[in-house]
Amino acid sequence: MAEQEAPAGGSDESAPASLAVILLVSVLVVATCGLVYELLAGTLASYLLGDSVTQFSTVIGTYLFAMGVGSYLSRHVRSNEIGVFVRVEILIAALGGWSAAGLFLLFPVVEDFRVALYGLVVAIGVLVGLEIPLLIRILRYRFAFRDLVSNVLTYDYIGALIASLLFPLVLVPRLGMIRTGLVFGLANVAVAIALLVALRGRQKLTGDLIAALAVLLSLLAGLAGADRIQRWSEVAFYGEPVIYARSTPYQRIVFTRRGEDLRLYLNGNLQFSTRDEYRYHEALVWPVLGRVANPREVLILGGGDGLAAREVLKDPRVAHVTLVDLDPEMTHLFRDEPSLAKLNGGSLGSPRMHVINGDAFRWVRQARGRYDAILIDFPDPTEFSLGKLYTESFYREVARLLDPAGVLTVQSTSPLVAPRSYWTVASTLEAAGLSARGYHAYVPSFGEWGFTMAAHQPPGDAVRLPSGLRFLTQASERAMFDFPPDMARRPTPVNRLDNQALVRSFAEEWGHYDG
Repeated sequence: MAEQEAPAGGSDESAPASLAVILLVSVLVVATCGLVYELLAGTLASYLLGDSVTQFSTVIGTYLFAMGVGSYLSRHVRSNEIGVFVRVEILIAALGGWSAAGLFLLFPVVEDFRVALYGLVVAIGVLVGLEIPLLIRILRYRFAFRDLVSNVLTYDYIGALIASLLFPLVLVPRLGMIRTGLVFGLANVAVAIALLVALRGRQKLTGDLIAALAVLLSLLAGLAGADRIQRWSEVAFYGEPVIYARSTPYQRIVFTRRGEDLRLYLNGNLQFSTRDEYRYHEALVWPVLGRVANPREVLILGGGDGLAAREVLKDPRVAHVTLVDLDPEMTHLFRDEPSLAKLNGGSLGSPRMHVINGDAFRWVRQARGRYDAILIDFPDPTEFSLGKLYTESFYREVARLLDPAGVLTVQSTSPLVAPRSYWTVASTLEAAGLSARGYHAYVPSFGEWGFTMAAHQPPGDAVRLPSGLRFLTQASERAMFDFPPDMARRPTPVNRLDNQALVRSFAEEWGHYDG
């Protein structure tokens, strides 16, 4: 006959009623905190390493496996379950609370960041996996088994819902990732301290209380210095003085300045440098406008900095510009901040400009009307949420909006570093029923950079350029369509929603180059 395990310290019927309440509330807290730490790790991995689907998939898989290991290890806790649970909460508070700050600070200095990332994910996952089995065992003498499992799982799932809603809608945009980790670390250590107070006089837990208070003070100090920690990590990451940084629901916006050079980074990826952005934007805009007889209606997809719009509005033939950009923070910054508005010539405040903040993929499916010129200026396809904006289905909708005599262009990454990715854009535009033609320009901040022009009929050579451009001339514009052998066209797949071939080739080619 199996020997029945005796009630362990803090779990018997003599425990105060307040302890059971604290333990039930702690189920909700630990479930919320555990998922927040998981989301922080996945978000940081996608922010620092790119390819959000791969990063979230591997982080979540590793985290769940580690939780399983923790659940298995809980069987070896044979006594003093409450004491062990309190120590687990203190450890999780320290590791989880400091996880975002630690990963940000480690990224620029460690050789293999993934070892640190997944080591931390495993450590937190094992500790979180210990929590629920321990709580069930602690509460088994207070509730009938049926009610116990029902209560614990209900609070666990409610906590997961709370975390999944708060994280993208409130925590990241309002607190940022570093503060979010620290705040939820405080929640874990608060559970530990509440239990220690409820257990006073029943167990000798002085060492645990000292440890909990030490973690509490460290997390409070972290909150007080969160802005400084963020600046340290970003200065180390970018290697340049950071003058502005903010997280929005869609991305991390960072501006750096060294001397007269202002740079914009989105999720760690350079978007422009004021030293040479004119090369990029003249190459994006004027080969298109110069091939359209009367570009009265122009559509810009992306380009929330207003720099492409600045070039477009230089053309007096343009009567109206519609710009669709996802992030209102970007368009508001470049419209309302005087130094940024000066950079784009006040384009976003022009009476000829209509700015729409929304998902371009959804917007083009609902849009009506025709445009004489369309400029597609999205960030590189580093992840599937961006890759969908380079797919055949998206380009078919864009083609529907393009006037029969109109021309469009797409920024298409580097044909030198990522030739398969670059020519995949052309193959995809052609699959959407357009005639595509590639061209490229040298932009010092990016290197050799590519664009893809497309129209319902093959785009011709004749182009009219205005005077006063800083980069393009008739001769240099013609030269952009010449590709040497190392950038020449090669067979490439069509990028579709169900294969996202472009995201995969982009990650492979740029990963090889960066490595």
